[in-house]
Parts: sequence; structure tokens; C-alpha cells
Amino acid sequence: MAGSSSHHIRNICVFGGSSSGKEKEFLESANHLGQVLAKRKIHLVYGGGSLGLMGGVAIAVFLGGSQVLGVVLEALTKGDIIGKTIGEELQVSTMYDRLNAMFNHADAFIALPGGLGTLEEIFHISSWA
Repeated sequence: MAGSSSHHIRNICVFGGSSSGKEKEFLESANHLGQVLAKRKIHLVYGGGSLGLMGGVAIAVFLGGSQVLGVVLEALTKGDIIGKTIGEELQVSTMYDRLNAMFNHADAFIALPGGLGTLEEIFHISSWA
């Protein structure tokens, strides 16, 4: 097929809110995305934790049998700010290191609903790509 790529996506980074949002459909969609990724044997890279939309995706991917890598700021591992990271956890010291690790571990990126942090992540990744 003309223009098709032979690049196979193995790891997808998902950005999204650490909140579930105001509509139950947001969390349902995050769970569904995680199920689809796991069914296709695609691994997840995400910002860590178990809360909100990010937690919903991570839990569904993990329960579906695919690998999960949470890239977390060391400062957020103190206390219970983001909940327990699902799967493997990579701790980094700065936001730059966090985005860089996510960029280097992923073949593609998806954005779910979120706030300014989600927008910032997408703009950074888009400009680096």
C-alpha cells in the first residue's frame, strides 16, 4: 500500500487527567482504551499513579496482561498524592526528565481529557517530534 508505514506500535504513552472528570463517560473511555491496548498487546507508558483517567487506563492495561511503565517525579512518590503506580515505576527528578523518558519509551502518544498539565505535555512532545 502506498504511503503505509512498516513501523509497528509497541508502546503508547497516554496523557490525561489525574481526575476522572465530571462525566462518567470519561472514565469509561479511559478503561476502554486500556482494554484495547492490552488486547492488541500494546504496552503503556504514563505519568504514574492510580487516580483518575490515567489510573483507569493503567489498571485496564495491566489487568489485560500488557506491560505498564509509570514515569513519576520523585517528589510525587512521597505520601499518597497520585496513588500507587500500576506496573513498573521509573522515578525521575525533573519534569524535563519525565517527559524525555516518556518520549524515549513510546512509539506514539494519545491525549485524554485533562487540564493544563495534559496540554503542556502534548505541546512539548509535539514540538520534540
